[in-house]
Amino acid sequence: MPFIKEENEKTKNYIFQKDTKTLSTTTFVVIVLIVLIIGVVISGLYFEWF
Repeated sequence: MPFIKEENEKTKNYIFQKDTKTLSTTTFVVIVLIVLIIGVVISGLYFEWF
């Protein structure tokens, strides 16, 4: 099963579509995950868990 559907493919078995909505959603999710990881690291350093 392919992950990304190209525009000229007619298959329905794909996970991501190559368009701006998918790109913006993926970017948003990655940024949120990075912010959460940074928050966990900062709180770990603040409470001296690391």
